[in-house]
Amino acid sequence: MGIAYFSTEPDPAISETPDHRTVAWLSRIPPFASLPQSELEEIIHALHVETVPEGTILFLQGRSMVENVYIVKSGALELHDQQPDEKTRKSVLKESDNFAPQCDQFLKDLAKQKHTLTEGEIFGGFSMLRNAGVSDKTAKATQYSIFYVIPGPVFLDICHRYSIVSDFFAGSFSQKMMDASYAAMIVSGQAKQFLLNTVPFSFLPESEITRIASELSVVYHPRDHLVFTQGISHIDALYVIQKGAAERYFEESNQITLHDRISEGSLFGGISMLLNNNIAIRSLKTMEDTHFYTWPRQPFLDICNRFESFSEYFTDTFGKRMLDRSYASIVAQTIQPREESLQYLNQSIESIYVRNIVTCLMDMTIQSVAEQMTRHRCSSILVKNAEGDFIGIVTDSDLRKKVIRTGLSFLKPVSAIMSTPLRHIPQKALVFEALMSMMQENVKHMAVTGSDDRVVGILTNRDILTSRGRSPLILIREIQATDSLDQITHLHEQLPAVVQNLIRNGAKAGNLTRLITTVSDTILVKLLDMAIAKMGQPPCRFAFMVMGSEGRKEQTLKTDQDNAIIYEDPSESSGEDVHAYFMGLAEMVCTWLDQVGYDFCKGNVMAKNPQWCQPVSVWKQYFSTWTHQAEAEDLLQASIFFDFRGGYGDMTLVSDLRQYLMDTLLGWAGFFRHMTENALYFRPPLGFFRNFIVESKGEYRDSFDIKSAMMPIIDIIRIYSLKYGIAETNTPERMLQLYYKKKLTWDTYSELEHAYGFLMQLRFSRQVNAVLIDKTGPNNFVNPKKLTRIEQTMLKEIFARIDRMQKHISFEFTGS
Repeated sequence: MGIAYFSTEPDPAISETPDHRTVAWLSRIPPFASLPQSELEEIIHALHVETVPEGTILFLQGRSMVENVYIVKSGALELHDQQPDEKTRKSVLKESDNFAPQCDQFLKDLAKQKHTLTEGEIFGGFSMLRNAGVSDKTAKATQYSIFYVIPGPVFLDICHRYSIVSDFFAGSFSQKMMDASYAAMIVSGQAKQFLLNTVPFSFLPESEITRIASELSVVYHPRDHLVFTQGISHIDALYVIQKGAAERYFEESNQITLHDRISEGSLFGGISMLLNNNIAIRSLKTMEDTHFYTWPRQPFLDICNRFESFSEYFTDTFGKRMLDRSYASIVAQTIQPREESLQYLNQSIESIYVRNIVTCLMDMTIQSVAEQMTRHRCSSILVKNAEGDFIGIVTDSDLRKKVIRTGLSFLKPVSAIMSTPLRHIPQKALVFEALMSMMQENVKHMAVTGSDDRVVGILTNRDILTSRGRSPLILIREIQATDSLDQITHLHEQLPAVVQNLIRNGAKAGNLTRLITTVSDTILVKLLDMAIAKMGQPPCRFAFMVMGSEGRKEQTLKTDQDNAIIYEDPSESSGEDVHAYFMGLAEMVCTWLDQVGYDFCKGNVMAKNPQWCQPVSVWKQYFSTWTHQAEAEDLLQASIFFDFRGGYGDMTLVSDLRQYLMDTLLGWAGFFRHMTENALYFRPPLGFFRNFIVESKGEYRDSFDIKSAMMPIIDIIRIYSLKYGIAETNTPERMLQLYYKKKLTWDTYSELEHAYGFLMQLRFSRQVNAVLIDKTGPNNFVNPKKLTRIEQTMLKEIFARIDRMQKHISFEFTGS
């Protein structure tokens, strides 16, 4: 069939001619909707109507000249690429000889692709602007159609005066990117190089990346184009931004949440295809003219099935599970599992708690409750009020300590001896979480709640301790029970093995630091109790403060002492005696801590140093001087004191000192400038060409210090926390508080939290291996060559993020 001549005469079937109604219609058609009303009226005055019978071929790809722009008023216009002739096909295949079979199939598939224009869609703009007036598609009317036709000169004049129109037509059809020459570009290696540097493709073997590159197509969307709509759009390919930028967001109750900007190398659609039946989980809208690589769903799913680390990148925000799995793979390389490993720690408590709940009312007598417990052979009973709400618990221990030991009447109501409020934990919680809660709250029984927060059972420490192996709870209990320094030392030596078991079962860095901090605090309390028993009661109120990593609750297996003593101001006459008492106490406790395994601080930041064993007034003077008078170098040494917390004694002294610090900091920009200069002292070990900077000689040759690599995150978060009055000292908790105060965006908070967790997990892994595998002391040096490609890539991404953070805070606080 040849090209038809179409009528330019008015057709009786047309119910309207171009008039004010046409102006209203055209004002809804992109990109004309952006033009002034007067301009639209000029266009309407110039255009005319054309009718086309069904089956008419309007233009042939590469052969027909396009001299006007056609807007479909009604009907349908089918666009498709013609099968390239043999000469063109051979030319393309020659350009991509390494991928000839894939390219050949690509060109054949290309010819089968079709796109139909319907009401309001436009043809001819791209051909006139970017293809020398030659049709870039074959266009065929598949039904009787009516077009509004804008003459070429009018159209070109509009494009010259309104760039938004020319930009739209220069890229409105994604098919323009899929001609033979562009297909050759894709398979010739440019796409492969792009993927090699894009996570998570960079995790794959190079042979897989080569094959994936041959499967890619390219599509284009102009600025402000809604590509996918949440909950509606069907996604049949993974979209990777090759050039440009877009925003993705979630809408709920007409409110946009989870909003973030993505740019070159960012991906969209993976989670939707894997977890949401190919329906878009979030909306995607371009912020600039944007080109996407698209990778079809089926080969994408095939790679996900064969490469677990690749698929897990998509199944959690920022690849969180991927980070955890990556950490697990680090451990798996060096720590072999044993039959007695504590698998239960990573399991839900659902399998171990007791579901038979024994209850009583709060006004029942103690005697009646004891008889009921004996009848049911249980060690605890839950207490309800008159409304049926659980308000407390009574255990065997309560009966012994509060009734038998004190001679309390058995006729008293059970509410007189119950423990309240009732401690509880969700039934989906892990065993490890239950252990930590029991240790920190010093309880042996916890109510278990279901999804509706109703009590469904009881969990006891005995339920957990019947499992094999040494648990953290046993370690804590044995430290609390002993008064022997040698026994405490022996128990502390078992900590690496406990941590190893937790790592092996998937415990995260936050839980590991929580455990080690709990052990350290328990040992400190025990040693201070022992020391006071030897020396006698202190002469006044005091607190033993811990600082540095212990003050932040971020201790690892390699740590030294950072501590101090603060005591209330004594009278002038008793000052020397009071100071002498606390110096003796500090000397004894610091020496014992060293014997247990907490090395003396090389910088002598310890309570046994007279400088750091002082009354409240002196400590306030210290902080006032650091805040108002100290230079950057002074603060470099003093920064450790800004992470203080109470470890033993009167905590009001510690909280009052912290409030004084916060009040002192108000309005002192110089302090934050100096702190920022110090925060820039530690740089991530990443060179200009994204290579790791490592030690060149010595014991740790070819390795870098991961503790130093983490310090910028700790320092920067400390600065922001002090500036915004956050009393928390723990780095992840500080991040969370900054997010709640809207000082960190969700994206920044999420990235930093995951980055910090990954680095801390890697640090733990190295220390455990050094102690239990290498049989050396724990250290913080990591050899990147011994990490997998995934781990190396993640470290580089994290270090690059830290570098950007340092540049940002430098500009904010120093102006440079």
